[in-house]
Amino acid sequence: MPAFEETCSSRPAQCRLYPFRADPPTTTMQRIKGLTTGSLPTFVDMGSNFASRAISDDNLIHQFGQVGKRVVFMGDDTWESLFPKKFYRSLPFPSFNVHDLHTVDDGILQNLYTTMVGDEWDVLVAHFLGVDHCGHRFGPDHPAMADKLIQMDGVIRSVINHIENDTLLVVMGDHGMTETGDHGGESQKETDATLFLYSAIPLFPGPPSQDEPDVVPQINLVPTLALLLGVPIPYSSVGQVLLPLFPEFGPAQGAVAGLSQLEALWINTKQVSRFLVTYSALAKDIPSESLAVLQHQYENLSSEYLTFTREGRSPPRELSLALQAYLTSVQDVCRATWARFNPLKMAAGLIILALACLMCFTVSEMSSVLVRENNFRLRATVVVALLVGVCVAAGQLLSWGYVELAWCMAATAFTSELFFLCQALQSKTSTGVKNEAKAPKSASWRTPRYLLSPPLVVTLLRFASMLSNSYVITEGQVVTFLLRSLALYIPLRLNWDGLLLPANQDPSKPASLLPSPASPPSTVRKESSTLVAFFALLVGSLYLSLFFHGCREEQHACQPSPFLSSLARVKDNQLKNIFYVLSVSSLAVWTYLLRKCLQHYGNLNSSGGTVFTARWILPLLSVCLGLHWAVSASPENSFRNLSELIKLAQIFIPRAAYCLLGLGLALIWLDPLTVFVKTRPASGTLKNLSVPPPRYRASTGISPQAELHHLIPQIYQRMRRSLDDGETSGASEVDNRPAVEAYGLGTVYSAPLLLFCGLLGLGLLHLHPEGMALSFLLLLFEMGALLHIHASSTTLCDLRGVYSGGFNVPWTPVVLWSLAATQFFHATGHLPTFSSIQWEAAFVGFPGGHTGTFLPASLVTLNTFASHILFAVGCPLLLFWPLVCEVRGSRAGKASGEGGEDAVMEMRLREKPQLFSSALLQLSARYLFILGLQVFASVCAAAILRRHLMVWCVFAPKFMFEASGFLVSCVSLLLGVSLVLRVDVAVGHWFKRLVPDVSR
Repeated sequence: MPAFEETCSSRPAQCRLYPFRADPPTTTMQRIKGLTTGSLPTFVDMGSNFASRAISDDNLIHQFGQVGKRVVFMGDDTWESLFPKKFYRSLPFPSFNVHDLHTVDDGILQNLYTTMVGDEWDVLVAHFLGVDHCGHRFGPDHPAMADKLIQMDGVIRSVINHIENDTLLVVMGDHGMTETGDHGGESQKETDATLFLYSAIPLFPGPPSQDEPDVVPQINLVPTLALLLGVPIPYSSVGQVLLPLFPEFGPAQGAVAGLSQLEALWINTKQVSRFLVTYSALAKDIPSESLAVLQHQYENLSSEYLTFTREGRSPPRELSLALQAYLTSVQDVCRATWARFNPLKMAAGLIILALACLMCFTVSEMSSVLVRENNFRLRATVVVALLVGVCVAAGQLLSWGYVELAWCMAATAFTSELFFLCQALQSKTSTGVKNEAKAPKSASWRTPRYLLSPPLVVTLLRFASMLSNSYVITEGQVVTFLLRSLALYIPLRLNWDGLLLPANQDPSKPASLLPSPASPPSTVRKESSTLVAFFALLVGSLYLSLFFHGCREEQHACQPSPFLSSLARVKDNQLKNIFYVLSVSSLAVWTYLLRKCLQHYGNLNSSGGTVFTARWILPLLSVCLGLHWAVSASPENSFRNLSELIKLAQIFIPRAAYCLLGLGLALIWLDPLTVFVKTRPASGTLKNLSVPPPRYRASTGISPQAELHHLIPQIYQRMRRSLDDGETSGASEVDNRPAVEAYGLGTVYSAPLLLFCGLLGLGLLHLHPEGMALSFLLLLFEMGALLHIHASSTTLCDLRGVYSGGFNVPWTPVVLWSLAATQFFHATGHLPTFSSIQWEAAFVGFPGGHTGTFLPASLVTLNTFASHILFAVGCPLLLFWPLVCEVRGSRAGKASGEGGEDAVMEMRLREKPQLFSSALLQLSARYLFILGLQVFASVCAAAILRRHLMVWCVFAPKFMFEASGFLVSCVSLLLGVSLVLRVDVAVGHWFKRLVPDVSR
């Protein structure tokens, strides 16, 4: 903006231009608070940026009103929320719609000049938002940003020409922006802005001297404006007056008159000292040594200043420098101790978190025992914990006179965890005594060999790495490496155990001494080839996903992915078309693969709600996304004749997608079964048929052998005997086909869950930039590869007789699943920094903004934690997929003792409901243990390194993102498990209607 440089070069005695530096976090509400109170906000204030509450601290606006000054405001409506009923006149405009570049600015310009020439104001505040919104929407290098800056340059020139002699013009930015146009963190690009001061008459002695500050902290503006306008400095301000605005010796005539530099410094020093004494007496968090030094320093300065004043002598320049040094020292001490750390509460929180992680681990290893027992122990745990909490509250009330809820909740949580662990260990001991034969195997989880297995070692390494700021900064690349390495461990371990390749027979031994092979070599080779192929797919997906990572400010050589920008930001039309075609193609492949998978397993033949969702809602939702991307990518100035239609499309198409998503998810929940039942005709009609061909295909395009393999020909032997058409004749024995054929029954649990995840993935993709469609497709490949690697390794172990029993999911696939969730968080451009939050998600379908804060906050949360949601909801697939991909003679023969039994896939879960419940509980507990350990590690890092230089830019944001992601993952995991249980209930009702005596 050339207006600044030209004015300062031509009129150096009338203006100054300084770098203006904010204290993090650099969100709008916190910056307004700092600019009016002079206090230092912390990252805890970040949450209030969505719902700005009235500022209760002493501030400039309040002081202006106290002395009768008329404050007129126009612009960002955040001011109206922070200072309700404090303005003499207010013209707020909606500020949350970052897609709107002009409404706020145009509203200000319609009223600014008429207000300036009037006589009904003493302080005029105009908060423009066009530049900020343009940065969020297009970034700092877009042509739209140049247009906005040109407009602002013209506004500043016009205001300079209209300003009167008794007025001081202050132009400032409340924050900066990153290369992507975002802000909120602590990087220099986010904290640095500009401060421009101008007076119509000479205010400064000449050009800037060497004594003037190189950088002006934002909080220093508060005492400066207060003293210039003759109001008290806000009580909690720790800022230092900007001396060049005050004459060096005595009052001066001009725009600013009254106080000299030394007088302003002395008033500022007394105010800061008074606040420091009061604050330290209440908070008691400032170190006593530092406080004593500051008080002694203030007493000496006070004595020296009062001595010179009484004697009427001119104070030396050293006194002014000493006062400035004192104010700087106070700011340094406050910055070092402003966050109120309570070591006792921090230690209590760490203990509770550690016990919670230990409890999840114990539950995962004792799931079978806990499922067998009744819930008496659980009720006892809850009752005892509540009693302890009530006792702690009563003790506080009697001793302190009030109740501190935090300690009551901590006591309740600690007691419940400790009591549960004691009860669980006692239960384990008693169970081991009753079942001595099984005790050694079940107790193996407490041995060092088990605890130091590779997947748990990787988890512990991640825990320790959280204490390194370098790991947090490069977490995306490190997690990708860990995921690839742990996945490689599976085939290496199988090969080490001799399970990856068919067993070699020793020709020197007699045939009678050779053990009979557990499975044909061709089957082993097929499963091994499948495992290796999907491992290659996983490695390829991980490699390609690196092209979608974002960049932190600490990574100077990093270049953010071009796919992170929306198509509206792309300047080259040809490149924009290429990106759009890639995005739509990825969307089409996503939809095709989901439908093809369901079709392959015979889940698209019934007429239920889930099948309707797969056939119609899934493709319609994909079409809506493609249309929305096309409409959003169209420039504002193109298609002027269709501008109104485009605006309507930007509203209704995304909302139609939301409606389709909600309808599809509701249908899956209400009617989750995808089973088609086909009964055989009467036996008399089949006697003349030698080989009756199947009259119904489970899906088109597959062979009859594959069809018969996936239609579950023997649902249950009892079911066949109970049906009339199977009991009255030997038709089943004629063609080896049952009287009832159920298509899709083998994937009755996984099919609705898979479709639920696929539909939810499209909804979450809807909240991301268009280029992320490629990343989401890689996510689908990655999830499929992990599931098939797990299934193939399980099958290879089963085929060679290494069968563990039950349906338990080992630690390795669970750890891989959690690593993939973190990896995909980074592969969608997200980072554990506030500046990387994709605020545009709040306006998908709502370009005009919101009236409340709940909906936009929810949309941004869904966008940020999309990976946590998808992997948590899809976590039960780890339990089902080995059954979906099971091979005849693997698990079937070993579970029932019948080597020739056909694969019944997921129906085996209903044969052993207790093992099913135990495996589901174990899988959930293991996943929660890994996520909880990550939260515990981030809490330890933030607590131990709370005085670290990088705590507010690395460790504190990491802790907040991990904690938020854990909560979202818990809710999502509960949703996925609830859907599985809903399917189980529906299957039970289905069996009851078909064969009443078979259902469990």
